[in-house]
Amino acid sequence: MALFDYKDNEALGHVHAVDTSSVVVKVENLELLKKMQVNRLIVLRSSRAGQHLVGIIQKIIRDSLLKDKNLEDNTIDKEEESNTVKISLIGTFFDKLAEKECVFRRTLETVPEIDASCFSIEGKRLTSFMRAISYQSGLKDSPLSLGNYTIDEEAIAYLDANRFFQRHAVIVGSTGSGKSWTTAKLIEQIAELKNANAVLFDIHSEYETLIGDGIRHLKIAGPTDIGNKKGINDDILFFPYWLLAYEDMTAMLVDRSDQNAPNQAMVLSRSVTKAKQEYLQSNGKKDILDNFTVDSPIPYDLDYILKELKDLDTEVVTGSSGRDKQGEFHGRLSRLIARLENKRTDRRLGFMMTPSKEVQQFEWLSDLARLLIGGRKHQNDEKGGVKIIDFSEVPSDILPLVVGRIASLIFSVQQWTEKKDRHPIALLCDEAHLYIPENPNLGGISESSLRYFERIAKEGRKYGVGLVVISQRPSEVNKTVLSQCNNYIALRLTNAEDQNVIKRLLPDSLGGFADLLPVLDTGEAIVVGDASLLPSRIRITAPKNHPNSGTIDFWDEWKNENKENVIKKSVHSWRKQSME
Repeated sequence: MALFDYKDNEALGHVHAVDTSSVVVKVENLELLKKMQVNRLIVLRSSRAGQHLVGIIQKIIRDSLLKDKNLEDNTIDKEEESNTVKISLIGTFFDKLAEKECVFRRTLETVPEIDASCFSIEGKRLTSFMRAISYQSGLKDSPLSLGNYTIDEEAIAYLDANRFFQRHAVIVGSTGSGKSWTTAKLIEQIAELKNANAVLFDIHSEYETLIGDGIRHLKIAGPTDIGNKKGINDDILFFPYWLLAYEDMTAMLVDRSDQNAPNQAMVLSRSVTKAKQEYLQSNGKKDILDNFTVDSPIPYDLDYILKELKDLDTEVVTGSSGRDKQGEFHGRLSRLIARLENKRTDRRLGFMMTPSKEVQQFEWLSDLARLLIGGRKHQNDEKGGVKIIDFSEVPSDILPLVVGRIASLIFSVQQWTEKKDRHPIALLCDEAHLYIPENPNLGGISESSLRYFERIAKEGRKYGVGLVVISQRPSEVNKTVLSQCNNYIALRLTNAEDQNVIKRLLPDSLGGFADLLPVLDTGEAIVVGDASLLPSRIRITAPKNHPNSGTIDFWDEWKNENKENVIKKSVHSWRKQSME
């Protein structure tokens, strides 16, 4: 028996008008009109046997038409109703297609004929339809699911996991909407795979509670980690200055408003190149020496750079007349030197500017790349399929640069890996608006970070790098990056600007879905995109381990008389930059 084997007397109405992707249905029965609801699913008979067109109700209209009006006493002899429903078509349901039964495709091979019957999908038919959609979307082995359909909570909402990461994704929602829950639910399922490979940029230590054999927690070294001889084996990461690209170094050290900025940038480039050349020569790396550039990730001595800059800043040369005169860069590098020395003594930047001797070794980069990019199977301790990197102790002014450069490092290694050897990796960017901004400062650190993520968004699919953009303020995330994402998980959004961003990203035929954004319940999301055959409203299932993003109950805490005052302890922790 076909799933949509309706009888004629079950029809809600008949097609009155047809457009490219929408139809208008005329409903004769007022009682049937009352049963119809906006955003509910509707099925229409197709002109082809074994096919039905599936749509979503966009608008319900009830009009009264006046007839036989008495002009003398202004009375109405007869009143007629015109009840119409506008439906957006979203796909075609096949009773059988390519030897498979109950197949849904997001394509419109036909449009309904005038007077074609329209039926509501509800009850057992709705459950069967949603299950058919779910099983078709999900993989039979280790399927990806975030929760259940709101319109039928018995049906699990499966997603096409391959398309979700191949085509990039966006997870957005206001504070308290369940965004972190959704991310945690996604992470837990990724971690269960035997050779999982993903990196989550955890900006505020929200996800430190996520545990499991396939999860490994890493931390960018903070002030208390400097000098303690901790490293990769202790899950403490350093990000040395020599991993910065030339443009990153100039953005961090050169003040563009300085009239000597062009000279400083040129001298810095020349000095770094010489320092890397010196390192390669002294370590016998001739094969690299012949082809390296200023951006090549090669260790070098920062003392060498400072000496070069100071020598040029104080250089005195003999002129054509035989008298001594100031060199070409005499006194023009003072501010650059001061900025470099200041960065070097800043303990907040110890993870970058004062790395240990181990980090300066030529082979250290391979160890770092192996840790970040190697899947769970590649880890010696069988852990680390999902790497959660804690950036909570990285200064906010340098955060975009560090996150962006780590993402670029992962992308570069994938790019330079032969296609047959690439192991795909997903980058989950929590609080993305902080380092993938819509309006970066011209020539600043934010622009450097944005440049890296734009390239990953545009080219990542070719090299097996998937991107998941997570933010509570989509209006502050770069539009170019968002436009490259083809899957959207939108939880409640209360800000009008944020709502408009998502509305513009959704297809015109689904504009009504975006109107639900401000009224979604906590943990409820609209899921649209290549990974979801059917645009759906889903209730997210709670993760096994809740992230540290729960909202504090102010009133309940204020009523607690026994709350311990720990201010003195907090001030002490602030001063020593450690909670221990």
